[in-house]
Amino acid sequence: MKTPICDFVRDYAAASPVRLHMPGHKGKALLGPEALDITEIPGADVLYRAKGVIRQSEENAAALFGSARTLYSAEGSSLCIRAMLQLAQLYARLQGRRPRIAAGRNAHRVFLEAAALLDLEIRWLGDAQELLSCQIRPEALEALFADEKTAPTAVYVTSPDYLGNCAALAALAEFCHRNGALLLVDNAHGAYLKFLSPSRHPLDLGADLCCDSAHKTLPVLTGGAYLHLSQSCPQALLPMAEQALSLFASTSPSYLILQSLDAANALLAGDYPVRIADIAAKLEALKAALQSAGWTLSGTEPLKLTFRPKSRGYTGEELGALLGQAGIVCEFADPDCLVLMFSPACGADAFSRLQDALGRIPPRAPLREAAPPLPPPAPVLSPREALLSPFETLPVEAALGRILASPSVGCPPAVPILICGERIGPEALALFRYYGIETVDVIAE
Repeated sequence: MKTPICDFVRDYAAASPVRLHMPGHKGKALLGPEALDITEIPGADVLYRAKGVIRQSEENAAALFGSARTLYSAEGSSLCIRAMLQLAQLYARLQGRRPRIAAGRNAHRVFLEAAALLDLEIRWLGDAQELLSCQIRPEALEALFADEKTAPTAVYVTSPDYLGNCAALAALAEFCHRNGALLLVDNAHGAYLKFLSPSRHPLDLGADLCCDSAHKTLPVLTGGAYLHLSQSCPQALLPMAEQALSLFASTSPSYLILQSLDAANALLAGDYPVRIADIAAKLEALKAALQSAGWTLSGTEPLKLTFRPKSRGYTGEELGALLGQAGIVCEFADPDCLVLMFSPACGADAFSRLQDALGRIPPRAPLREAAPPLPPPAPVLSPREALLSPFETLPVEAALGRILASPSVGCPPAVPILICGERIGPEALALFRYYGIETVDVIAE
């Protein structure tokens, strides 16, 4: 598969032109990649008005993913989430309806902020038993769609979530399409799912729109992401997708990131799927061995390893620190969980070093302390009203009874302890203490 962006930039750098354009380093090395770091000069195309090399590369990606249209983001899935909500709003307005989104409460905080800026009405969904997971089942949607006049125009799901749990996307897609709603999926952690056999990617499970953070699980520089519009997506939205991205995007995209996305196409069209399958098989074997050795694991995502180490006598943070002493850096740790992410780029010794380090950690008496229950929602203001209000930052102990001004989460995407606009009660304070949150933003009085 051709790499038109990479080819253009390499040819440009090899020609050694006098660079009387941005950026200011003029191609001279400081860190190393400056010669390949350009701006939207003639021939380089224009991101979000792409007609040349960028459009050719995006079409290559669309062919790989089987989408009707795939667009690049140099600003991660955060930009793609904002664009998905803008497209959902346009879809609602094309139907003459008020834009309403039914969403799992573990949505990335950028979802909440974008919904507030776009003045979308949010209906929260799911059985949130902990901060990082929120199971959404089709039957939970029935009541929301009972009244056609107030039914959501889109359903928004985070799958996989941070702990590696995958939603029942095929069933959710069938329900949404039967009821005239779009299915939007934050697939930031699952770009590689397309290249398993069979595919587990949201596009192949019925999603209309989804975002992938290519940089999270594919060999792409940080910030590289895709916005996919599926074959089932309403045709009217396809020509609006670039504008939806540009509404929120920087006008100075990184061509290093764009080249990285472009180069990944050639890898994915080659033997990289075989390498993904190989690493997934090795991780499956490792999971079985760890469980036989007494470790408690969770999640079904093939390239994510999630420990529940309290049964072994450790918090996630303690286990992460012990692995850190062995030179193993983890993705995420909190009192209850430890998350490790794998890819074909992991060296051959990654598994042996991890097993060796874990083997040196003796079991201890199980830890019995559990996270306090999530507080019942107590909305006072809409998220839009809260996020756009003056605020002050207080120690959590001084915030009892105040209204939260911005989401408080341990990491994105996660279920917020409270949604902005909700009142802070004693249950929320207990959770703030448990997760080590010392200050919160509250509406100024």
